[in-house]
Amino acid sequence: MDLDYNPSRKSLIKNKWVATVASIWIQCTSGSLYTFSIYSPVLKSSQGYDQSTLNTISVFKDLGANAGILSGLLYSTTVRGGRRGPWVVLLAGAVQCFLGYFLMWLTVTQVLPRPPVAVMCLYMLLAAHAMTFFNTANVVTGVHNFQNYAGTIVGIMKGFLGLSGAILIQVYQTIFKDKPSSYLLMLAFLPTISSLLFMGFVRIYKSNEENEKRYLNSFSFLAVLLASYLTAVIIVENILKLRLSIRVFTFVLLILLLVSPVFVAIDAQREKSYRMIKSLLEHNQVTDDREDMPQIRQNEVSNGADQGTETSDDTLRRGDDLNLLQAMCTISFWFLFITTACGMGSGLATVNNLAQIGGSLGYTSLEIDTLVSLWSIWNFLGRFGAGYISDYFLHAKGWPRPLFIAITLAAMSIGYVMVAFGFPGALYAGSVLVGVCYGSQWSLMPTIASEIFGKVHMGTIFNTITIAGPVGSYVLSVRIIGYFYDREASDNGKTCIGNHCFKLSFIIMASVTFLGSLVALALFFRTRNFYKHVILRRLLYSQQWSSLLVDTE
Repeated sequence: MDLDYNPSRKSLIKNKWVATVASIWIQCTSGSLYTFSIYSPVLKSSQGYDQSTLNTISVFKDLGANAGILSGLLYSTTVRGGRRGPWVVLLAGAVQCFLGYFLMWLTVTQVLPRPPVAVMCLYMLLAAHAMTFFNTANVVTGVHNFQNYAGTIVGIMKGFLGLSGAILIQVYQTIFKDKPSSYLLMLAFLPTISSLLFMGFVRIYKSNEENEKRYLNSFSFLAVLLASYLTAVIIVENILKLRLSIRVFTFVLLILLLVSPVFVAIDAQREKSYRMIKSLLEHNQVTDDREDMPQIRQNEVSNGADQGTETSDDTLRRGDDLNLLQAMCTISFWFLFITTACGMGSGLATVNNLAQIGGSLGYTSLEIDTLVSLWSIWNFLGRFGAGYISDYFLHAKGWPRPLFIAITLAAMSIGYVMVAFGFPGALYAGSVLVGVCYGSQWSLMPTIASEIFGKVHMGTIFNTITIAGPVGSYVLSVRIIGYFYDREASDNGKTCIGNHCFKLSFIIMASVTFLGSLVALALFFRTRNFYKHVILRRLLYSQQWSSLLVDTE
């Protein structure tokens, strides 16, 4: 807790808890990337694209949504020396989001003439690129605000982003059902308005408070509750045809669940105010001795946290903050790059082709929409669960986080094998396993990057690594899935029906993710001494420092 904290009306809305709630709300509307299958059919039919052309456009979507170097550089530049940086990054994202989707909507509705494929790719790139600005501002700010629980806060932010796909689809089905062109217009306005409304609250507050884990657990509980509710609604909608009044009722309940995080922020700030007022009543003044004590102990903490030992990478010896070029000179960076290409690349290729995969296996339009919505739920469970579980095992058992990348990529390869052989229900079962493991990469990789390379340039470094996702997606989506699909469909026009359409593609993706698992295992062995001698010591001393601040109240 800050020793100079002064309860005031201003502090009620300007604190790390309100900043977290604002970031959550922005994340909840930023996941249009995961709903491509909703509007891709109208994009394909209105522009006369074949499957390979549609996959090429989807690759530019993946490239825009993962090439976040500019957002990282903008964040590092604007945040340095002040707290006003994150809103600039969010504003830049809002402008790109509106322009990209609005131009796409004008094209699909034929207000604008049909553009060349390259121009449509540019529209998609611009719209998707906005997500990197939303994501960078919210995730990196969260890591700065909760340094002792980086995995948990990254999991929360990435988790709500994963849920946003299902949330956006619920809005679509309630207001614009069976009007995918109107959905494009909604994507132009909703994320933009959300970002503009809440960007002023997203700030960095460098303070450690008592019971941070307790309130982060409350955010986590609400995230799980929201995911459970969305899952139930999606399943019921798949079984029953709901009347408009019932859909509106379920939508109102959804809005109430989305509002609920603000009560966690109020509770956290109320407790902090209570503790501070109680401390002021008990102590008339703080003696010089007690003022000096935290400074001495803080020096001890700093010295202790820096006492690293030799690791496999000389640049990782003391856990220094590395810039992008320094990070790229380490083997650990490229290990993370390869695992990201295998895990995120194959996952992006899967979600981009869910509609076509479902169609080839005889699924109805409603079942395909259900698959896309449930993918967001599994994606959430992976993002949230991997961050929370890896934090637990790091604090309790000292297990390095790269081990969890190895485990999830191995499980991901099993999911692809299940889909490849196409037994009844295989797409549902396989998409659960693949979705959870794919989501895990989104919380594990940024957290590992912040621990290995430091937090100062975290936004730039993890966004650079994320570029591996669309690289892998291009190879697997266009050169593998698109190529084999079009080859199988050559005798029947542009449509392929049957298990054979995607079987070989998924066997190849299973092999790719297994290779990524082996690379992650190598990263685990390479960094385990670093985690033992640097990361765990840093956590220990930080916790002792937080306890000392509480004792001085």
